[in-house]
This record gives sequence, structure tokens and C-alpha cells, in this order.
Amino acid sequence: MIKDPRSTAAALLPLVGGPANVTSVAHCMTRLRLGLADRSRVDDDALRALPGVLGVVEDGESYQVVLGPGVVGRVTEAFEALLAAEEAGTADDAPDGTADALARRGAELKARQQARNATPLKTALRRVADIFVPLIPALIGCGIVAGLAGLLTNLRWLPGLTPALTALSAAFMALIAVFVGHNTAKEFGGTPVLGGAVAAVVVYPGVAKVTAFGAALAPGQGGVLGALAAALLATRVEKWCRARLPGTLDVLLTPTLTVLVSGLVTLYVLMYTAGEIATAIGTAANWLLTTTGALAGLILGGLFLPLVMLGLHQALIPIHTTLIEQQGHTVLLPILAMAGAGQVGAAAAVYIRLRHDTSLRTTIRSALPAGLLGVGEPLIYGVSLPLGRPFLTACAGGAAGGAFVGLFAMLGTDVGATAIGPSGWALFPLLAGGGGWAVTAGVYGGGLLTGYAAGFLATYFFGLPDGAARPVCDPEKHEPRPADRPGPRPASPR
Repeated sequence: MIKDPRSTAAALLPLVGGPANVTSVAHCMTRLRLGLADRSRVDDDALRALPGVLGVVEDGESYQVVLGPGVVGRVTEAFEALLAAEEAGTADDAPDGTADALARRGAELKARQQARNATPLKTALRRVADIFVPLIPALIGCGIVAGLAGLLTNLRWLPGLTPALTALSAAFMALIAVFVGHNTAKEFGGTPVLGGAVAAVVVYPGVAKVTAFGAALAPGQGGVLGALAAALLATRVEKWCRARLPGTLDVLLTPTLTVLVSGLVTLYVLMYTAGEIATAIGTAANWLLTTTGALAGLILGGLFLPLVMLGLHQALIPIHTTLIEQQGHTVLLPILAMAGAGQVGAAAAVYIRLRHDTSLRTTIRSALPAGLLGVGEPLIYGVSLPLGRPFLTACAGGAAGGAFVGLFAMLGTDVGATAIGPSGWALFPLLAGGGGWAVTAGVYGGGLLTGYAAGFLATYFFGLPDGAARPVCDPEKHEPRPADRPGPRPASPR
């Protein structure tokens, strides 16, 4: 447990190469994400041994220190304050131009490192995540408000308040295309407001008067996929114009041509095409679960942790968002959340088996509450992945939980989530399904318990090598026990 974020930040800074080696600082829900000028200056072993650090990860774009939810934000703030203080002192003491030269050198080294490590697929997925992840807080908030409105409607309580809650929850989803367009243009180097303006065409009610491919368009047709494509096109058109028009004409013609050209293409091509793709995604998801639900749940729940490790789970964000926009909930997220349940069960088994490893047990105690709420990275990078086998048995637990939820989907009880981001027990307020909230929550809860149990049993019996549970010291003589010494564990003194 990190009690003093400033002391933790002060301990981290020299281990990542000092202030001159840090080119950028950011954080997500659990990780401190650092851009580094020279990766070789990082002391990985010392970082992993630092109290409160649950693991380190490198994705080619940034060096990530796993600190856990709640903690990471405070440590990041303290880390940035230390960097600012160091930079101010360096600027006062250094000769003119030294700071700028170091900054340029750091940027060049970072660019070369990214060019070596980044693949086109990982870069594309990172950009997709950068577009949609900022929308998650609004999706969560509106999803919970929508659930509250549905509960009040079913109970027939506060009928005067229910329409207001419905309006609050539905407004964001009605305009989500605008936010997607804004973020897309920003991510790809365009003017954000132009991306949002072109994407707004997708949700404008007046498009019902426009005919494309022989049929009238419907407001919202194409959804977030249409908005994403529209903003990408707008960015390309804008860059083309700015590269060719003189400054006096650029101010007037570039925004006009961007909106006109990309807007018309969006109306007559992209909305229809994206609408067909979105419909196919919804149809495929429903068919997959109603026809092969148990098998699909087994595969999805079992493979999600490896997908997270490879960063490929980011490709699912637009699919989740499309399903939420189209059907009101995503049926994939509750199944994928079972991977976290398997992780929790595996960690509990490790905690019981490795009674002698006080450091690891302390890590599990601090990370387990977050794991129950669906934040699995502290357990992954602090427990199961370093041990090896428990990561595989955690996947087995996720597969069992996914199969449980998928089986009920085959039987007609679908389980969905009205927002993305939370999982574990934090997903209960966001559950939705055709059988009502109580039935949906019962199936989802049963899946969690199945994942916990399967992950625990698989890890307890198969997830640790023989002898891993033995103490590192002989309890009779208090001397180190050789790792390869044969024979049973001696009885504890009475």
C-alpha cells in the first residue's frame, strides 16, 4: 500500500534514468506511462522490487509502471511535480541552449525507439484506444443513470423524475458520433472541431431527406463507425488543402472544402456502408451467442487475458461501442469479464499455497480488492504472470466463467452491459438483458463464481510447481533449505 505518493515518485525517478531521460508522463487507470529517451538507463529489477510497484510493462510506445487504481493518479501528480522542479533547476543552472539540445536529443531517441518497436497493427490499435478511451467515463456515467431510470420505471417510483433521467442518459449516446469525430481528427492530426462537424452529419435528423443507394438515410445510420470514417476522411481532405492553398485562401477554403467534400462522401457512401457493417456486427454477435454460446464463451473468456497482454483487446472497443449504440448493450463484455474472475481465483489459490512468501501475499492482499472490481492488471503483472503457470490457470478460470454465461445465452437469457470500462463486481449496475435485471445479474454472478472456483481449483492443483509451497528456511534449524534437496517437508515444531 502506497502511503506517500511523493516518496514513491522520488524513488521511481532515478530508477527510470532521471529527469533527462523522461520525455512524457501520462497515466491510465492502473499504470504510470512514461516516454523514455534511452530505455537502457532503466533499472528494471530495482523498479519491480520497489514497494507498491506491482509490475512493469513495455509496449513499444511507453514504459509502464503498474501501481494500481487510485494510487497511480496521486503518484503521477507527484512525479510530474518533481520533473517540473528538476527542469526549473536545470534551466537556471545550465548554459543557454543546453536544455533545448537535450530535449531535441531525447525526442530523436524516442522517435527511433518507437520506429523500432511499433508495428502497424499496434500503432493502429493504440490510436483506436486513444479515440474511444476518453469516452469511457461518460459511457459509465450515462449507463448507470440509464440503469437507475429503468429500475424506477419497473418499480413505478418517481414517475416525474424518470423522463429526466432518461434524457440525461440518452443524450450522450445520441451525440456520441460527434465526440468520436472530434477525437479522431485530434488523434490523426486534423482540426478536432472539423472532425466533429463532419461526424455530426451522421446523427443530424435532416439526413432522413437524403437518399443513398436507393433508400432514405436514417439519423444515426452507421453510428460510431460512420463517424470514425467521416472524421478520417475530413482529416485527409484538410491536410491536402492546407498543403496546396496559400495562407490567404487557406483560412476560408480549407474548412469549407473539408466540410463539403467529406460531408457529401459521408452522406452518399460512408453512412450506408458503415450502417451495413454495424448491422453485420450486431447480427454476428447475436448469432454467435445464441447458436454456439457455451463454446464462444469458453474461447472468448479463455483468450481475453492473452489479448490484453498483446494489446489486441483494444480492437474490441469500437465493436462494444457499436453494439451499445445499436442494441443498448454489449453482450461481449460480460463474457470477457470472466477472465478477471479467473484471475481472482488464481490469485486466491496462490495466496493459500504460498504461505511462506510474505511479500507475494502482501501484493495479493493489496491487489485483490481491485481485481474483484475488475481491474486485473495488478494481479496479472504482480502475481500470475511472473509465476507463469497461474497465468494459464487463470485463463482456464476465465474460460469456465465465459462458458457459463454463454450457455445461458444459448438458452435465451442474454447478459449485456450498457457501458464499457468496468467489469467484475463493478459491472452489476450496468447490466442489462432481455430477462430483466434480476435474472441478468443472477447469470452474471453465477459466471463470476464459476470463474473464481475454476481459477482457484486449477491453480491450487496444477498452477504451482512441486515444492513451491515449501518454506525457504528449515523451521527446525532456521537455515536455508537447498531448492533441490529431496525428501518431504519436515513437520513444524510443536
